[in-house]
Amino acid sequence: MIQERVLPTFNNATVQITKEEGLGLYEDMTLGRLFEDKCAEMYYRGKMFGFVHLYNGQEAVCSGIIKGAMRPGEDFVSSTYRDHVHALSAGVPAREVMAELFGKATGCSKGRGGSMHMFSAQHRLLGGYAFVAEGIPVAAGAAFQSKYRREVLGDKNADQVTACFFGDGAANNGQFFETLNMAALWKLPILFVVENNKWAIGMAHERATSQPEIYKKASVFNMVGVEVDGMDVLAVRQVAQEAVARARAGEGPTLIEAMTYRFRGHSLADPDELRSKEEKEFWFARDPIKKLAGYLLEQNLATEAELKDI
Repeated sequence: MIQERVLPTFNNATVQITKEEGLGLYEDMTLGRLFEDKCAEMYYRGKMFGFVHLYNGQEAVCSGIIKGAMRPGEDFVSSTYRDHVHALSAGVPAREVMAELFGKATGCSKGRGGSMHMFSAQHRLLGGYAFVAEGIPVAAGAAFQSKYRREVLGDKNADQVTACFFGDGAANNGQFFETLNMAALWKLPILFVVENNKWAIGMAHERATSQPEIYKKASVFNMVGVEVDGMDVLAVRQVAQEAVARARAGEGPTLIEAMTYRFRGHSLADPDELRSKEEKEFWFARDPIKKLAGYLLEQNLATEAELKDI
C-alpha cells in the first residue's frame, strides 16, 4: 500500500452546527449512498446501461461543500462523469436523476444526458462532463458572469459562487492550469474542488504528478490553497464556508484538495483489481457517513431513532 498522506487535524470541538444542519448533512450523504447502491443494483440486473461511475465513499466532499456552505439552487455547480450525487446535493429530485439514468423524458436532462452528462438549469447544475477537466473552464464562465453582472451591470444580487468539482487526474490537464490563472487574475468567485481519491482510473496519483500535493499548486497563481480530510464532512464544511465567504466578498478563488476515496471501482464495469486489499480496508474504516453519525450521537444532536428514520 502506498504511504498515506498525513492530513491536517480538525478539532470537532470547535464546530458550530445546529441539530437541523447536522441531520441535513446526514440525510444528504445517506441519500447519495443509497441512490448509488440502487444504481449498482439496476446495472447488475441488466436494467441500466452504458458507463456508470458511482460516488460511494466521497459523500462528505459533495455534502460538505454544496449543502454545508453554499446556497443550492442559487449558486452554480459543475461536476464530472461521477455526477449523480452532485446533482442530488444541488437539489435535483432523486426521481429526476434516476429517470435520467434510464433515459426517460422525465429525467433532469429529458433523458438525453444520461449518467455522465446531467444538467439542470433550474438547479444551476452546469452539467457532468465525460472528458477529464472539461468542466473547469465552463465553471469559470459561470463565475465570470456573476462577477460581470455585479461589477459591470450593477446587479447587487449577483453574488453567486460556483463550485467546480473534478478529480486528481484533471489536475495534470492544461485546462486546470489555464483556468486557475484566469480565475486568480480576475478574482472570480469560484471554488476549485479536487476530489483526490488517489486513482485516475487505474493510475495511482503519486505516479502521475511531480507534486502530489495539489493544493500547493495554488501558490503559483497567488491563490488560496487548502487541503482537507475529505472523509470528514465537518472539516470540509468549515474550509468550504471560509472559501465561499472569500468568494462572495470579492477576494477571489480557492483551490480545495479534499483527500477522499471511492468505495467502488472506477465504474461499474471495473473489477477493481488494481487497488490493494489493505488500501481499501484502510479507507473503508473511515466511512464518512459513519463518522458523522458518531459525532451527532456524541454531541446529542441526534438519536439512534432519528438516524434510523433517515
